[in-house]
Amino acid sequence: MSSAATGRPVEMDASQMYREEIFTDRRLGTIRKLIPVTAEGAPDPARPVLFSGQAQVMTPVGAIPLSFDLDATTLDGAIAKFGAAADVAIQETMRELQEMRREQASSIVLPDAGSPPLAGPGDLLGRGRPRR
Repeated sequence: MSSAATGRPVEMDASQMYREEIFTDRRLGTIRKLIPVTAEGAPDPARPVLFSGQAQVMTPVGAIPLSFDLDATTLDGAIAKFGAAADVAIQETMRELQEMRREQASSIVLPDAGSPPLAGPGDLLGRGRPRR
């Protein structure tokens, strides 16, 4: 397989493999526990276990998925930090959405440089305009 954008082959990094376990309360979100493993699938105690949280926030345009790191070393610690980390992720997402809205509202649409000027009803030869 090769990437069309770079022309380089897409390869997984065998030295950065993780086994994943998923935990959920079936209400608020999920916690992913990433356990480092070797390329053979054996535990790799030289690297730390990682935790990440996932949740969704409802907006007028639908649900937006959130993903955020949890600075914890145990599942219990990840559970305790989930709420605060989710709040930060929600605030950052809302700021980004507001910035996108501002950029969209302030964008100026310019006609193509090669386009003829708009002359009102009718075409450039005056056809279709009301007579005076």
